[in-house]
Amino acid sequence: MKDVTMLTEAEAAIELQRLAKKIAHHNRRYHAEDSPEISDADYDALVRRNNELEAAFPHLIRADSPSRMVGAGVEASPLTKVRHEQRMMSLDNGFSDEDIAEFVGRVRRYLALPEGEVLALTAEDKIDGLSLSLRYEEGVLVRAATRGDGEVGEDVTANVRMIADIPEALVPCDGRGPSPTAGDGPLPSQGIGMPKVFEIRGEVYMSKADFTALNAAQAERGEKLFANPRNAAAGSLRQKDAKVTAARPLRFLAHGWGVASEVPGETQHVVMQVIAAMGVPISPLLRRIESLDDLLAHYREIERIRADLPYDIDGVVYKVDRLDWQARLGFVAKAPRWALAHKFPAERAETTLQAIDIQVGRTGKLTPVGRLTPVTVGGVVVSNVTLHNRDEIARLGVRPGDRVVVQRAGDVIPQVVENLTRDEVREPYAFPDHCPVCASEAVAEEGEVDVRCTGGLICAAQKLERLRHFVSRAALDIDGLGERTIAEFLDAGLIDRPGDIFRLKKHRSAILAREGWQEKSVDNLLASIEARRGADPGRFLFALGIRHVGSVTAKDLVKAFGSAEAVGAIGHRLASGEVEAVAEVTSIDGIGPAVAEALGDFFHEPHNAELFDDLIAEVRPAPFVSTARETEWSGKTIVFTGKLETMSRDEAKAQAERLGAKAAGSISAKTDLLVAGPGAGSKLKKAAELGVRVVDEAEWAEIMASA
Repeated sequence: MKDVTMLTEAEAAIELQRLAKKIAHHNRRYHAEDSPEISDADYDALVRRNNELEAAFPHLIRADSPSRMVGAGVEASPLTKVRHEQRMMSLDNGFSDEDIAEFVGRVRRYLALPEGEVLALTAEDKIDGLSLSLRYEEGVLVRAATRGDGEVGEDVTANVRMIADIPEALVPCDGRGPSPTAGDGPLPSQGIGMPKVFEIRGEVYMSKADFTALNAAQAERGEKLFANPRNAAAGSLRQKDAKVTAARPLRFLAHGWGVASEVPGETQHVVMQVIAAMGVPISPLLRRIESLDDLLAHYREIERIRADLPYDIDGVVYKVDRLDWQARLGFVAKAPRWALAHKFPAERAETTLQAIDIQVGRTGKLTPVGRLTPVTVGGVVVSNVTLHNRDEIARLGVRPGDRVVVQRAGDVIPQVVENLTRDEVREPYAFPDHCPVCASEAVAEEGEVDVRCTGGLICAAQKLERLRHFVSRAALDIDGLGERTIAEFLDAGLIDRPGDIFRLKKHRSAILAREGWQEKSVDNLLASIEARRGADPGRFLFALGIRHVGSVTAKDLVKAFGSAEAVGAIGHRLASGEVEAVAEVTSIDGIGPAVAEALGDFFHEPHNAELFDDLIAEVRPAPFVSTARETEWSGKTIVFTGKLETMSRDEAKAQAERLGAKAAGSISAKTDLLVAGPGAGSKLKKAAELGVRVVDEAEWAEIMASA
């Protein structure tokens, strides 16, 4: 990765676009789906890189910048949406003592504090849970909502009423609550009574012990296990049925507040003590601290006892104590200036890599998984580790028998960060070049790190996903064959490959004998299947699931070659390495070498070739029928180049096709016409060399009008 100072403006813009998309994806996985794919440390690294780029190129900050976003939207949630009266913010992160010193210095400079002025901060452990807002009116709980994207969350009031830590009514505070730290003064609540509106904010979590017991019960019932305590807490809270939540051991700790008709105190620490006195739990590790050294000492003490705490934490949160100073400091785009999360480094341990297993995903991706001698990392026993892909194995140089350093961060699948015995003389690990499930070839396309099985529809690991795609609406569109039905028929041995779908009428009696099937539903399904025997050739080709052959590319291929069978023939030629076949495919406008390579890989695998022939015999896809009218341009090749000012490139291509011509992407001796807009370059020069007729857009418009 280039240093930020070495990037051009164009490079920075491209990377900011990539980071915005990537961080949004991981925000959605973590906040909305409760299923993170990367560690907290890796996520934080993405955010740091984005912040560095934005600092260096402030004029390139995007509207969808991660620095402006909090959490993730809740559009897909079955729960009712709730708009927060006051936005639920995120926190900026610090990772080193220097970061914390800079934070303290930045606060002092912003407030213009004199040298001797004490800057007190609170420090408390940062629970790895689900953010929650509790709205109390006249001391009575009226609404509970998740953070969501900070602006809109989910209404979980009914579920929250099942959590013992969260009181239905606040206890009137008479000043006899927990003693404040010296210098804070007495609890102020005697004079203000119960606030009319008081929104308490904190984290819902599940203790480590309760999480272990819950997963044991899930395993005993044969149900899905939760990945970590946070996922278990989030999944338990965001239930449609509050009875499910009631059966789960959820807890709550408050860390702040939102909307308040009256704030019961003048400092962060005092208000938190009042919240505790009202009956809402707060962290027992909350402290008011007046020096940087003491702040860092408290951080190290919390880090030391981290593994022994009953719940998961991932850092320490610092907040400016005086509320009037918090108000002066205010907020940046998504976080307060007066608070910072001091994150813990990833936890590590040494162990032995016993074996490397290859798992084949539903899309054919081969993923290596390391089997470890079990080791405890951060209080969790780890026996499996992701090795990501072939390149990562080569980078680490790992082989079975190596001593490795394992890192666990963010409670996602642990990873190997160092190979301690890579210098030992042993054979390197040989990544498989054939699928361990179906024995088909496994290849990585140029420029890609992932190795994929080419078996596709014949691979047992991919079969369900591939068959689901085959019958989907965008492909053959067979009504009545959803994922559940396909899985049922696969398990029963009624189908194994796509051609078997068109032979299901032979198994009518067997289907009728299955639970849930009636004569009408069986006959409707068989009729739907029969209606697709004369399938559209483009849909048929797309249904095969050939990599890089989407619906548009499939249509372009059958247009160019006339039928699905003809595309199969060109695929066989590509598989044999015929150079002319590559040229024929890549001469089609919008189709490049990646498609030609993918077609060749598909037909190079004998199983796929057999499957294609079997399908052609059953389905008999219709030949491509052009809707173009007969003109003097029928069958000719037209190329468009330069900046087209009166039409889009797609519109130009469609116009050529309406004349019966083929729109190509490159100039050759077979080109009949070049339409050149402003800025035409090498294609214009090559056309002159080959004697190809050249017209501008105005002349092309005349051709269209007179054709």
